[in-house]
Amino acid sequence: MARQASAVALRKLLNKSKPAIAMASHNPLSANLAAEAGFNAIWVSGFELSASYAVPDASLLPMSTHLEMTRSIAESLADKSFPLVVDVDTGFGNAINVAYIIPRFEAAGAAAVVIEDKHFPKDSSLRTNGRQVLVTIEEFQGKIAAAKAKSDSMLIIARTEALIAGLGQEEAQRRALAYVEAGADAILIHSKQLTPEEILSFCRSWPDEQVPLVLVPTSYPQLSFTDITALGKVGLIICGNHAIRASVASMRNVFGRILKDDGLAGVEEDIASVSEIFELQGDSAMRKLEKDYLR
Repeated sequence: MARQASAVALRKLLNKSKPAIAMASHNPLSANLAAEAGFNAIWVSGFELSASYAVPDASLLPMSTHLEMTRSIAESLADKSFPLVVDVDTGFGNAINVAYIIPRFEAAGAAAVVIEDKHFPKDSSLRTNGRQVLVTIEEFQGKIAAAKAKSDSMLIIARTEALIAGLGQEEAQRRALAYVEAGADAILIHSKQLTPEEILSFCRSWPDEQVPLVLVPTSYPQLSFTDITALGKVGLIICGNHAIRASVASMRNVFGRILKDDGLAGVEEDIASVSEIFELQGDSAMRKLEKDYLR
């Protein structure tokens, strides 16, 4: 019931007149910080998870790693009823693989999964000169249909990489509409152009009566959430990799200062206190358990 409630909540959030905003996370701590900040949903990011393991975002981590992290994040947010939108890349294989993983991610706490139409193994969409080869429309329709058949209530978001692969607007629209026909609940359209014109053109051409679009404005951050809302086509905006990038920038700064200063005193005012970490760990709840049950 809790899983169904999460999916129902996410469906309501996909509002074209007021898009939901999801923050990327790669572990329970970053997810809880995103929830604390006030984001509407969590993007369980394959890019961020790969980066946290210091490996390329190229289908190197096994499905079990993605699944366990999804479960861990969901459990850590269980009392917050917070929807998780999970990046499952290409579905870890063909439609048979998709049929296998969907019930498991739903059981782990995903309110939605995003599946992309690239070949397995994939390459990162934003990688310069990356391998951006797409499967046929018919093959990806089979993946969507398999996902819908194996899900009780979870949303299936189809991600087309047609613009990333340089196939143009017409092919991107053709694929997106075919994926809706196969049962997709929303369409994620992605671009690595450094200005938003390509995405804006797609959004303006997307039929008003169709399912909501999902945008990840990583490459074109100058497109504000207000600008996206004004399009009237987008139901979800994903901040795709900002948790891991913020973590890397902060750690590099602090680590470098400690060595430069030959000590710890200089960074103390700029990092979280130990008591803040205890709070994020749920230390007070554990202390209550100790008081109630330890003899």
